[in-house]
Amino acid sequence: MTDKPMIAILMAIYEPRMDWLREQLISLEQQTYPNLRLYVREDASPTVSFDAVCSMIQSCIHRIPVEIYRNEQNLGSNRTFERLTLEAKGDFFAYCDQDDIWLPEKLSVLQETIEKTQSEMVCSDMYIIDGDGKQVADSITKVRRHHIFRSGEGLARQLLISNFAAGCTVLIRADTARAAVPFCPGMVHDHYLTLFSATRGKVVSLSDPLIRYRIHLDNQTLVMAGVTDKKSYIRIRIDQLIERLTSLEQRFADLPELHKEITEALAWAKARKALFHHKPGAFGTVLRYRRFNPQVSLFELFGSFLPDSLFMLLINGVKKNVI
Repeated sequence: MTDKPMIAILMAIYEPRMDWLREQLISLEQQTYPNLRLYVREDASPTVSFDAVCSMIQSCIHRIPVEIYRNEQNLGSNRTFERLTLEAKGDFFAYCDQDDIWLPEKLSVLQETIEKTQSEMVCSDMYIIDGDGKQVADSITKVRRHHIFRSGEGLARQLLISNFAAGCTVLIRADTARAAVPFCPGMVHDHYLTLFSATRGKVVSLSDPLIRYRIHLDNQTLVMAGVTDKKSYIRIRIDQLIERLTSLEQRFADLPELHKEITEALAWAKARKALFHHKPGAFGTVLRYRRFNPQVSLFELFGSFLPDSLFMLLINGVKKNVI
């Protein structure tokens, strides 16, 4: 028996590589925190059977109670995590991918921190490993040069465009996570949960790495993933942002200061798209609202006028963390 509050681990699985899944599950089993429950939802994988996933979980998890579900059809990670958020019971939620490795003390440290700081959500840094499990960096900031961790209250404005909390490092109060449902369309669940938490109170980042984060070609959040030309760049990097900000503008209409910031961010995003179509006034609007992301604004003020071949040279530089 323990008087510690319950942490529910919410795990979404889709087309897992089974050796990586095994490593992830074993790291959950080895958590030092004493009051855990694991909720797994398999997202209708076409080639990996649900029985194989269940068998792997049962072979690795022994001391943690487990509930396993399967989506009737593929929903994607956002909607799968959304369903888990509504289904799970617990005082805190820890969102879990299928291919990382958690350090044994991860949840103990995060739970102690969230209680001590009275924050809505906490997150940590990460060791970076490759597909073979070899460590390639001791911080996410070493491989994503524009990644900046933040802590404190009043962070919502800074979270409209970019996120600093990776979902696999997050511990969030369950009531806050449930209140965030439905998740915002066009916005990765961890980004939306961080933003939503920031509208309710304090968000805290820890500098200590608490997981081994696997970066490989199938990662959903690889920088510039799917960008092959200007057209795909607009669709992936700008249209999705416009969709996201349009939804946020409606959701946070009752927070006047944040709503005003969202409206201006939306004007910036629409002007960025207009810039690529060389529409009058777009250049000035992007310049006016460049505070939302000075690096992206400068890049597009210059790059939107380049031919695709030169534009992609710059994009490849960003992918390689050179630019």
